[in-house]
Amino acid sequence: MSGAGQPFSFDEDIDRRLVPALKVHPRVLGPDGGSLFAAGVADMDFKAPPVVLDALRRRLGHGVFGYEALPDGLMPALVQWLDRRHAWRVEESHILRAPNILNALAMAASLFTREGDGVIVQPPVFFDFFDILRENRRVLIANPLILEDGRYRMDFDGLEAKAADLRAKMIYLCNPHNPVGRVWSGEELRRLGDICARHNVLVVADEIHGDITFASHEYTPFAALGPDYAANCIACLSPAKSFNIASCCSAFTIIADSGKRKAFQAENSRLTVNKNNAFASVAMEAAYKDGEAWLDAVLAYLETNLDALRGRLKNMPGVELIEPEGTFLTWLDFRALGLQPDDLTAFLKGKAGWAVTRGPAFGAEGAGFARLNIACPRAKLEAGLDGLAKAMAAP
Repeated sequence: MSGAGQPFSFDEDIDRRLVPALKVHPRVLGPDGGSLFAAGVADMDFKAPPVVLDALRRRLGHGVFGYEALPDGLMPALVQWLDRRHAWRVEESHILRAPNILNALAMAASLFTREGDGVIVQPPVFFDFFDILRENRRVLIANPLILEDGRYRMDFDGLEAKAADLRAKMIYLCNPHNPVGRVWSGEELRRLGDICARHNVLVVADEIHGDITFASHEYTPFAALGPDYAANCIACLSPAKSFNIASCCSAFTIIADSGKRKAFQAENSRLTVNKNNAFASVAMEAAYKDGEAWLDAVLAYLETNLDALRGRLKNMPGVELIEPEGTFLTWLDFRALGLQPDDLTAFLKGKAGWAVTRGPAFGAEGAGFARLNIACPRAKLEAGLDGLAKAMAAP
């Protein structure tokens, strides 16, 4: 696989057990899970872009790792990336650093809601949303997505009613949506934004998967819809997924409203989470400046993996692919098997040899589903599908 004349290989089978990778760690797979098809944790099995690896080697070669300021080129690189890739023109002064996306989500809840206030989520959705709200003693207000003809959509009537609840102060928007793979359109996002504005509900947008969309689908940053939408938004971004650097990068919040931004700045200072990691800074700047060809090649490879998955599942009655529009995570519907969640997990692990993410982790609406990560070498995906096919065909 190549991009812009550069060769990139995504077929190499890299032993991730040589480092304490969460995807293959016993705490995820269990003590007996060494031979499972590990396709649960949401990262890629590909090496980071060569430009990132080269930048990290150069920084390592310097040999001095004392306290550092933010590199002059990092924020401009992010601004230029968002403009070039997504036609989103962001003021550099609106960008704040964050240790990670989850930290930003938790800080937003802590700053702009009180204990007992409600935060709207749209399940099935990223499970850490639930944990953050529980641990911060906020009330989860669920507005489930609607699955219709194999495609999920937002329940806008339900959202209007939930936003009108006097407890509702915030919504966690997953854009693109993990795990169902929807890339929300500008029209859908405007409708959500208008409802939230009418009821003074702050939009906190987790847009970590924004760079990963498939052909004919385009990520629309919520805050790029216009000044009014940006003023009611905390946008949370990171190159972690796009460039597979989750363990050596940080994140950003983009906050157009000066009052909310000053509150975030003060909280960053109070919690002392505004320090710099030299390797994170180097990795992110290199990715945003020079990683585009690699990302384009990854997207092309993911498309072919998706084609392989789609083709294989056509010959497996009892499992349906919810067609993804973005992310490298696929949402599989096993409800036709009639299994209870624990039984489905046991079937996938014990019969198919799969270690994927249980559907109910994303809310009760995920019962009968499982999330499969396809960001792996083709041979590994095909072997995993061989295991599923054998299990599905067994009496």
